[in-house]
Amino acid sequence: MIDAKDREIIEALQGGLPLVSSPYAKVAADLGLDEDDLLFRLADMKSRGVIRRIAAAPNHYKLGMTSNGMTVWDVEDRYVAALGAHIGALPFVTHCYERPRALPDWPYNLFAMVHGKDRDEVEEKRAQITAILGGACRAKDILYSTRILKKTGLRLKKKG
Repeated sequence: MIDAKDREIIEALQGGLPLVSSPYAKVAADLGLDEDDLLFRLADMKSRGVIRRIAAAPNHYKLGMTSNGMTVWDVEDRYVAALGAHIGALPFVTHCYERPRALPDWPYNLFAMVHGKDRDEVEEKRAQITAILGGACRAKDILYSTRILKKTGLRLKKKG
């Protein structure tokens, strides 16, 4: 559960941090809080699972990465957690997660998003992942993006 002040914090941050040199100080001041109190409350909400993270959601196309592929892998269950952590730590993987298979049509349980300036670059990165997964990988595929989808986190309805 969250209290009224936590809700205010979430509402203030759900549209993004202000583009100023000290964004947390600005948000804290706008909410009538001390910056340390704001940071404490955010850490507390994160530790309780109320929020998962505060992160940038870049437009990869505007950054010059016009080829984007969700690589999908069928990895042996006993290795997927350890290998997934390794893949997720690669500098060119923007997000990586395990999901249940949907057999018989969808055998993949590990997903890793890869971006590049062109498909050749994405395929080179996918080859690096293939080498890391080695014999634990039984099948693979890649789903290339054809457009940018709306990227937003949770949005609370403002009270009042």
